[in-house]
Amino acid sequence: MDNLPRLLRSPRKAHLILADGTVFPGFALGAPGVAEGEVVFNTSMTGYQEMLTDPSYHGQILVLTTSHVGQVGVNAFDAESGGVWARALVVQDLDAAASSWRAEEDLEDFLESRGVAVGWGFDTRTIVRHVRTHGAVPGLLVTDGSEPSALLERARAARGTDGMDLASEVACAEPFPWEAGPWPEGSTPAPGPEAPLVRVVDFGVKRSILRRLVGEGFRVEVVPPSTEPGVLTASGVAGVVLSNGPGDPAAVTGGRRLAEAVLGEKPVLGICLGHQILGLALGGRTVKLPFGHHGGNHPVRELATGRVLVTAQNHNYAVEEASLPREVEVTHINLTDGTVEGLALPRLGVESVQFHPEAAPGPNDAAGLFARFRERCVAGGAA
Repeated sequence: MDNLPRLLRSPRKAHLILADGTVFPGFALGAPGVAEGEVVFNTSMTGYQEMLTDPSYHGQILVLTTSHVGQVGVNAFDAESGGVWARALVVQDLDAAASSWRAEEDLEDFLESRGVAVGWGFDTRTIVRHVRTHGAVPGLLVTDGSEPSALLERARAARGTDGMDLASEVACAEPFPWEAGPWPEGSTPAPGPEAPLVRVVDFGVKRSILRRLVGEGFRVEVVPPSTEPGVLTASGVAGVVLSNGPGDPAAVTGGRRLAEAVLGEKPVLGICLGHQILGLALGGRTVKLPFGHHGGNHPVRELATGRVLVTAQNHNYAVEEASLPREVEVTHINLTDGTVEGLALPRLGVESVQFHPEAAPGPNDAAGLFARFRERCVAGGAA
């Protein structure tokens, strides 16, 4: 028995309790307790480590639709941040032992050492159908053996992400440089002092975005959202990136102010939450989607060319097209629900996308966006 993986030696009961009173049973692994967050699902087949360490999942309980999770273990390079930000993980099946030449640790050990609760053996298909029908809803993952009936009131009082500035909880407190490039590790030399400098406003930035920027030949400095606008518009700064991140874009402290300050001053690229904040700065509004877009298979049409990109996405909010001023150009549209996936204002050197051009995980159809941003930075702003 001692040779069996921990999840099979003495499985503990677990329950996912939604705020609407729905209860799903399963088994527990990791830190016993009660994790609270908004329940979202991701349809990607791979990339669980990138998802768990993506700061955009802060405040959320992550349900994965893929049948088996944990096969390739975890490794230091694939982490999108220095920690695990998802409040908890819910899966159908958890593989106890990794089988990959890149694995440095089993997923089971990785999560347990970081105090993250895991629900396994859940009927994730039923959970996904419920969320798709009723919308993203907050809830609890209970892994300490408590009876669901005792926690129904707490589940009903659980908070989602509306009105919450979660970006301030995941962003860096001090500026720092970033020099590492894309995979394979060490294949891209650090840009020299003559390379254009881009400052990335950290609302919860993924390391893959920083690696892509280095791969395009930028010197990269990451700065917190509390940064004074003059630091972003200073002489010597070639461009500004507004990063991805968690929570409600309208609630991000200082986000809209920073975006407004750099409009017309420097070329700007917004990604995911950064795209939404730019939409606000340009005069638009943001709305919450019923259950968001989370996965690596979302079709997006690039309106200028008619080309369809298969994209990686992770967001619950979107910019409302009807709220945008006439001069703001909608550049991309989601082919599933028609929501705005890209904006541009060429005279101010502004471009933003709702999807993740760096993927991680997901397809690389949109990776050319970074090269286009570099061209604008080198040219001095105008698209």
